[in-house]
Order: sequence, then C-alpha cells, then structure tokens
Amino acid sequence: MSASPADLVREFHHAFGLDVRSTPTQVSPSLAAHRGELLAEEAAEVAEVSVTGPLDRLAHELADVVYVAYGTALVHGLDLDAVLAEIHRSNMSKLGPDGQVSRRADGKVLKGEHYEAPDVSAVLRRQGWTPDDDRS
Repeated sequence: MSASPADLVREFHHAFGLDVRSTPTQVSPSLAAHRGELLAEEAAEVAEVSVTGPLDRLAHELADVVYVAYGTALVHGLDLDAVLAEIHRSNMSKLGPDGQVSRRADGKVLKGEHYEAPDVSAVLRRQGWTPDDDRS
C-alpha cells in the first residue's frame, strides 16, 4: 500500500527540517506569506501548461500544487485529508435526491436546493483548534 500524500510530504518536511505542526495553529505572517507565494507559483505553472501541455508536464505541475498544499497544511498543523473529506461530503450534496445535476453553461456543477455547506470549523475543532487561537 502506498503512503498518503500527507505522509509523503511529512517525510519531506522532516528530512529537510521544515515546519510540521500536529495541532491547527496560526503561523507567523512571514511564514504564511511564504507558503502563499509557493502555492501561487505552483498554481501559475499549472495555468501555464494546462492549455498547451504536454500532459506529462501538466501531471507534474498538478502534483506540485498538491505537494505544496499538503506542506502548507502541515506547517499550519491541519489534517488536510479530514478537511478534504468534509469538502467532498459537501460537494456530493450538490447532487439532487433524484440524481439530477445542475450545471452552469461552462459545465461547472452548481449547488442545488439540497446542498449542505462544508463545516470546516468543526473538522478543525476535532483536530484541537479553537477559534480563539486565531485572535493573537
């Protein structure tokens, strides 16, 4: 069985002496800005290659986005797998009880009347976060 993305990125962070936290927490503004810059850089690379290819480079750039996103989650002490599961639960509620999907003209799936917004705060509270932690 292969390791999860979180496990792989955690191994990288430990090996290279990068931050890893186990409880959700705010980080310094400079570290937060740095992580944001890394994510923006990777997302720009995806945008650049998504139209022109080649497919192997797109796959590489998409994986880099995921890798940096998981790293950013580790730096903040977030269990991103649990957050992703909550987002998935919410997204699946966009499907109507009759199995119908509502789409925008460009194909984007829209929220239907049975849509349930994700409760990411609840997921983070289960990980040990309290909203007061962000008021420093």
